[in-house]
Amino acid sequence: MLKILKAVWILVWAALLTLILFLPIVVAALAARSGNAAFHGTQVYAWCILKLTGIRLRVSGREHIDPAQRYVILSNHASYYDPPALVLALGLQYRWVIKKELRKVPLFGLALETSRNLFIDRSRGSDALQSIKRGVAQLPEGTSILIFPEGTRSWDGQLLPFKKGGFVIARDGGLPILPVTIRGSHDRLPKGTAAFSPGIIDIVIHPPVATAGREVDAVRAEVRATIEGAL
Repeated sequence: MLKILKAVWILVWAALLTLILFLPIVVAALAARSGNAAFHGTQVYAWCILKLTGIRLRVSGREHIDPAQRYVILSNHASYYDPPALVLALGLQYRWVIKKELRKVPLFGLALETSRNLFIDRSRGSDALQSIKRGVAQLPEGTSILIFPEGTRSWDGQLLPFKKGGFVIARDGGLPILPVTIRGSHDRLPKGTAAFSPGIIDIVIHPPVATAGREVDAVRAEVRATIEGAL
């Protein structure tokens, strides 16, 4: 019964916050085409969701971030708590590379689209990658992008294989990669359930990894080892 009540609690609040913040986020996105104001709206959503479910963030490594630098941010992904945790922890303006299916979610998908996040059709292979590259090139100066290189949430919290896309985007765009490890989110809200557990989520921000002139596979192996080492 407690699990059911927790699931109802988080789902009701997620729906209410979407309804309350949808219009302000979309208006902000349309008024300021950079998407920066809309991003601040998502931070409000993230703060409310985490507070209402008793989640506290413990962040380390912020000194590795240069606010003037654009990054391709790569993080592990094991929970629906990961996006709001990252929105609050990094202190950077960034846009998501998101699977196209989320565009169809009522209100939420439109808010993501008007905020200039990038949608990827994974069935289109190299064409999808080229589309993302063009989207990244059109983002406002100083705006990073964030990708979950596993491509989906892990069922057991263990790291899945990393896909190449984010590493190719970083190398071809001459951007450093900012590896981030999220620890504890799987315990707070595992994949396959809406029954959350209050507690701490750790966000570990690692030193940036250079990509210029390097083989994609070598960079991928280094970044994966870095993220996995802090789990």
